[in-house]
Amino acid sequence: MKKHSIENEFLKITVQETGAELGSIFNKDNQKEYLWQADPEIWGSHAPNLFPIIGVIKDGIYKYEGKEYSVPKHGFIRHNEKIRLKERTEHQLVFELLYSEETLEMYPFKFDFRIAFTLIGKSLEVNHQIINLDEKPILFSLGGHPAFNILHFEGEKIEDYFLEFDKKKDLDTYLLNEDGLISSKTENVLKNDNKIQLTEHLFDHDALIFKDIKSKKVDLVSVKNGRILSVEYKDFKNLGIWAKPGAPYVCIEPWLGIADVEGTDQNLENKEGILKLSAENEFNADYTINIS
Repeated sequence: MKKHSIENEFLKITVQETGAELGSIFNKDNQKEYLWQADPEIWGSHAPNLFPIIGVIKDGIYKYEGKEYSVPKHGFIRHNEKIRLKERTEHQLVFELLYSEETLEMYPFKFDFRIAFTLIGKSLEVNHQIINLDEKPILFSLGGHPAFNILHFEGEKIEDYFLEFDKKKDLDTYLLNEDGLISSKTENVLKNDNKIQLTEHLFDHDALIFKDIKSKKVDLVSVKNGRILSVEYKDFKNLGIWAKPGAPYVCIEPWLGIADVEGTDQNLENKEGILKLSAENEFNADYTINIS
């Protein structure tokens, strides 16, 4: 698998060309790896890129202009071997996937998907650019799925870590049904608080899903050793938090879009959270990972 690396005085990152997937954030100061290393026995990914959908679609099918289409969970960027490095500078890598006959069978829109990884001091900026190459508006969702290591210090356990938002709030998660669709049921996670305690059982019922979240920054914090990193996601309205139960990582996932809801009519234009981009226009959204 072809990989590309860039570095500055603080960090070295590696991105694999397949899926344009971030595979390493290495802190040169303390010689620690901050990104989950994709243990296939637990979860074999690092940081998938989600496009043109997030999560699952009902029965694996959506409809557009009277036709049915099928697209994999989280879309077709992750695991995609057709993505290529478009541009490289000292502190930036840019990857690209253009529409093809293969993508048109799953997704009837002509697009140019680009993702850039830029090192700025102790921060990594991840920028998504969608360019509409079609003669009609394109419909899409977009998101990130980076998984961060916990247990950075000897003797720690999962319960020694928490997530801290930038403001106190009431926060409810939307529960998924057995098919991975978003139900109408919610469960309170925070009540005028800003800390979510990580535990081995926090994700026993799958991801925490926060729609229209007002907070735009979350820290991963060690009780004993302080802030590990933060993720800022000003361009993203939704947030997912997830891990395999008991695993030593946590995914902090900025989303523009959401999985299908139980009551969907499966028409793409009616899908909750879908974005519309007019012909000959482009769309940009970025999130930033700050290493402490």
